[in-house]
Amino acid sequence: MKIGYFDCIAGASGDMILGSLLDCGLDFEYLKSELDKLDLKHISIKKHKDQKKQISGTKFEVSYKKTHHHHRGLHDILDIIDSSNLSKKVKTNSKNIFTKLAQAEAKIHAKSVDEIHFHEVGAVDAIVDITGAAIGFDYFNIEQLAASRIHIGTGTLNCAHGTLPVPAPATLEMLKSIPVYSTNIQQELVTPTGAAILSTLGTHFGGMPAMTIEKTGYGLGSRDLDIPNVLRLTIGNKSARFEHDIVQMIETNIDDMNPQFYEHLMDTLFKNGAKDVFLTAVIMKKNRPGVVLNVLADPGKIDQLSEIIFKQTTTLGVRISDIKKRNILHRELITVSTPWGKVRVKVRSLEEDNKNISPEYDDCKKIANEKDIPIQIIYDKVKQIAQDKISS
Repeated sequence: MKIGYFDCIAGASGDMILGSLLDCGLDFEYLKSELDKLDLKHISIKKHKDQKKQISGTKFEVSYKKTHHHHRGLHDILDIIDSSNLSKKVKTNSKNIFTKLAQAEAKIHAKSVDEIHFHEVGAVDAIVDITGAAIGFDYFNIEQLAASRIHIGTGTLNCAHGTLPVPAPATLEMLKSIPVYSTNIQQELVTPTGAAILSTLGTHFGGMPAMTIEKTGYGLGSRDLDIPNVLRLTIGNKSARFEHDIVQMIETNIDDMNPQFYEHLMDTLFKNGAKDVFLTAVIMKKNRPGVVLNVLADPGKIDQLSEIIFKQTTTLGVRISDIKKRNILHRELITVSTPWGKVRVKVRSLEEDNKNISPEYDDCKKIANEKDIPIQIIYDKVKQIAQDKISS
């Protein structure tokens, strides 16, 4: 699996992402020919080598000749992408990124996504940066995108809505659940476009994933800072036997609740994004039998799941663990055809030739009840069908 990892030591912007891709070897003429498929008028792109704090990299720039004043809505931009001859993967990634950007803007301004419009010049820049990044990731066949903690800068910025703190409101909205930090760099280091690309396609934010490094490149920012104003991209092949994600744990002790309610509580927590929910029997004060409820979740889900616990249990407080890195096996959910219909199967991989196959219990149970067949027979048959499908 090909991995791309961004070191966001000076934040991230759309042009820096493209600069880093070009510095890694993205063919400029290929990029230009692919962007031409968007049929955007009066734009030109260029690149040049330069240095920031004696670190050599590539600066990417878009210039646009403004012919008349108008704005573009999300649907206008999605239509431009859809009507192009770009690959399906590039189209999908580009549209997902733009949709996330529009959703963030809509939330900040308390409007619907359809009411959000991008200013003419800004929209063109964003279309080129976002679509160009998707083209670059596809060019290198990057299947997993990761990044370091993101340096967001500090201070204020001036925009159409007045003077606002860094980062911009839409940028901050898109950075939810992503680890960030700030030093005394009085600049906006993360742009909305940069945040949209990384938050939409990024799957891990923290240390560099285990990989065999193939390429490194530096995308240069425009300003001169006290630190090198660069975004470093490392491209390599995955070498780890497992993947990583970031989780937190919610924990609470309960000794005065009807135990029949736990099934509904657990179902609700899973439906709202919990990765795992488990109960541990304990003896509490005054020798009361009780339960310790544990919920494992993404950091961005902690508040929502805590609210559910407060509403549906008798607890008066919950404990939240520190953010922790979790090692996980690569897994995928496939569907196989069986004599009884479609059944979902989980496939977990430690190595390419070492796969663990687990038919979905609920699917097998449903067939067992409908067909009056022992569930063990169904489970074993589905597992064999899945094994044959994977091996073929």
